[in-house]
Amino acid sequence: MKNDSGICAKGVLPFLLIVFASIPVCGQNDQGPIVIPREASVFGEKPIPVSLEGFNDEAGSVLKFDLYVQGFSFVTPGAAQYQISGSTDGNLTGHLTDKFARKVMLSRVYAGAGLRREAHTFADDIVYAIAGRKGIGRTKIAFKAQLPGGSGEIYVADFDGHNPQSVTRDGAIVAAPAWVPGRLALYYTSYQLGNPDIFYQDLSTGQRRVIAGYAGLNTSAAVSPDGTRVAMILSRGGDPNVWVCDANGSNLKQLTSTHADDSCPCWSPDGQWICYATKIHSRRLLAKVPAGSGPVEVVHTPGAPNPTEPDWSPDGKWIAFTSQGGEFDICVMPADGSAPPVTLVAGQHPSWSPNSRTLVFNRSVEFRQILSVLDVFTKQFKNAQRVSGNNSEPAWEK
Repeated sequence: MKNDSGICAKGVLPFLLIVFASIPVCGQNDQGPIVIPREASVFGEKPIPVSLEGFNDEAGSVLKFDLYVQGFSFVTPGAAQYQISGSTDGNLTGHLTDKFARKVMLSRVYAGAGLRREAHTFADDIVYAIAGRKGIGRTKIAFKAQLPGGSGEIYVADFDGHNPQSVTRDGAIVAAPAWVPGRLALYYTSYQLGNPDIFYQDLSTGQRRVIAGYAGLNTSAAVSPDGTRVAMILSRGGDPNVWVCDANGSNLKQLTSTHADDSCPCWSPDGQWICYATKIHSRRLLAKVPAGSGPVEVVHTPGAPNPTEPDWSPDGKWIAFTSQGGEFDICVMPADGSAPPVTLVAGQHPSWSPNSRTLVFNRSVEFRQILSVLDVFTKQFKNAQRVSGNNSEPAWEK
């Protein structure tokens, strides 16, 4: 998929979600009934009900946002197994109680980081205590913000859109931010020098340099999981194709050579494959190629036409992508192709969070693009805080 500048807007850092689940034997002896395995959807999961009381509006809104987009719902204290309570008198004090087990699971004071940060930290602790997984409250996203008629700039913000900070001030077309795993650094495309070039920028120092400035198109940088290599789309060979290089731009190598319109590469978490969008016989589809070179394999997406913008989940299990039928839709499928895709919500440019269950994406609301955050397995989503104008092309910190 391309934006108005013709640049594929995909950053990094890319089922009928039906699985065959064996149902355990019912009964307590060998004569009990045997239940035949049946189909069971892994999406449409019921959210975990919790209650929330005692916090001011700011802390409460942070907790509700963070937990809702990680698979929780909010009910009255009497209906909740897990009861969240606390106060924001000076510092944030938080308690988590399992009503059924009659035990306190968390009781902590959060101080010294500002109220929003403290609430994000408490939310992360709640997710870990109840679900046993690392929370996303303190993660960040990068994205493009564009005023009407403007060229746009790259921004970085908290994952809920708060505390945005401008990365570029080029006054030039920019696109496709991509995080360097484990570092405060980005790759992105900018026309600042008059050509669509790929820049690397250290966010701590502000220093940046061009790592791909060849004649023609240089875009869609995607950094390998170990941070040592970059996949990208270059047209220096004529058609836009997938290339890889070292993190500093050296050792450039072409991976695809079809007469097709390749776009939007992403890496498998083990660094062995690069998934991307392409055209074969004038048909838009997904494909993957070994990161070290080799035969291209088609990634079939039955029921999800014109797929593009793939992103591979950090746990390696899923590929999210955009499908364009009558409108743009966010779809997810098993990375091994064991089941067809499932359409989750209208939108574009999905990017996985580190927890491999939450996506950030952009969608159209009242003729503007906004960022939204989606819990894939419950299909719950909320809109992120918006910077002025259109917000699009999000990339989640790796």
